[in-house]
Order: sequence, then structure tokens, then C-alpha cells
Amino acid sequence: MLSKLLSWVPILVALFLILHHGWAARCEKNIPIVQQIQVGFGKPPKFMVVVQNSCPMCPAIDVHLKCAEFPQSLVDPRVFSVVGYDDCVVDGGLPLAPLQKISFNYTHDRFSMSLKSWSFQCE
Repeated sequence: MLSKLLSWVPILVALFLILHHGWAARCEKNIPIVQQIQVGFGKPPKFMVVVQNSCPMCPAIDVHLKCAEFPQSLVDPRVFSVVGYDDCVVDGGLPLAPLQKISFNYTHDRFSMSLKSWSFQCE
């Protein structure tokens, strides 16, 4: 009886590893998306920034953007926080659920923003 149970261990371990690694591997192709859209055309202009976790299976955590010299005074730090030069964190680094979007607006000349770093929490 014990030998029959032990014969299943390698199969179960392999299945676990395939499934566990498979989820994360699928998310690696679905990096978070950063969009910046001009929504006001006054002087200064108004922009809406949208950050979306494009993975349908795993939360994205600790999402950081390159944000040049973005001044913290333009947006609520609970939504978008300046950590240092060219380093801003989205939603305090909290998880963005699968396919979740978070957005904020700022009124100023356009700042260049792009994805800097993130992790997937597929466990």
C-alpha cells in the first residue's frame, strides 16, 4: 500500500510544479500597461494616467514607474507616490488585482512615465 502511495509522489510533485510555474509564466507576457492621455487642453494641460495589471490570473504588486521629476504635490500620494528621482510607486505598492486599472489625473506639462519594475504574486 505504501509503495503505491509513494509511486504517486513524483507525479503529484511534477503536476504541482507545472501548474504553479505555469501561472507565473503566463503572467510574464502580460506586463502592466501604462497609458497617459491628455484630457484637458488649457494652460497647463491636464493628463490622466492609467496603470493596468494586464495579467488575468495574478495580482501585480509593488508597481513602480519611471516618472522623471514628477512633483508629489500634483497627486494624492495614496494613489501615486514619489519615492525618488525617476521612481514612483502606484497605490503604495499594494496589489493590483488581475486586470485591475488604477488612474489619476494631474494638471501640468506632460511628464514622461513608463513601467520601471513590478512583481506578480501568483502564489
